[in-house]
Amino acid sequence: METKIISVANHKGGVGKTTTVASVGSILASQGHRVLMIDMDAQANLTSSMLNGDPESTVYSALTGNEQLPIVSLSENLFLVPASLQLSMADLELASAMARERILSELLEPVKGEFEYVLIDCPPSLGLLTLNALTASTDIIIPLVAEVLPFKGLAMMNNFIRMVQKKLNERAHVTGILITRWENTKLGRGVESQLRESLGSKVFTTKIRKNVSLAEAPYEVKDIVTYAPKSNGAADYMEFVSELVEKVN
Repeated sequence: METKIISVANHKGGVGKTTTVASVGSILASQGHRVLMIDMDAQANLTSSMLNGDPESTVYSALTGNEQLPIVSLSENLFLVPASLQLSMADLELASAMARERILSELLEPVKGEFEYVLIDCPPSLGLLTLNALTASTDIIIPLVAEVLPFKGLAMMNNFIRMVQKKLNERAHVTGILITRWENTKLGRGVESQLRESLGSKVFTTKIRKNVSLAEAPYEVKDIVTYAPKSNGAADYMEFVSELVEKVN
């Protein structure tokens, strides 16, 4: 079976990229799938929410130093390539590297067959790190907060993905748009209905409701299902994983 390499990307911060990668990765692993999560964000929120203490090596040294991806085992089926603040220098350091947008792709080549799913937590920008992630990906999820109408940002994101498809990776495509931090307000309902009206089945049926447990879990270095299995956050992500698996397979 082909490894599904899924980037969770949006150039806006605070839309739930890291929470989505951590939750989806943990749920898939608990269902018996072998999952590798890659933290491509210099803020390293995925790393700190899944790993106690500082990692010995990070994705930065692999991207810039021709080393192998440093894969840390979190549980029987769940693995992580950690990040650190050093990653903020990668764009500059890789600017003159040959085939710089394919570095992650090449690093994944020898190991991807060991995993059913690779989930990439992208930084909140459309720079070289996001470009590397999308060039390596088979699928892309765009998390979106239904607060202010997000179509402008979405158009920018779609244009970037189209450019990647055309020039670097024709397989990369938007699998779906995930509504996060959803609240049952007039604004929330209005934004959702406009999204569904204009994008149809590209918007996942599942919505992730605003839920305090989702914000608390990383502080306990736990995923949402372990931390608060009965919470709305856990229920929503469980439902989302079922929908996602169906879509990507």
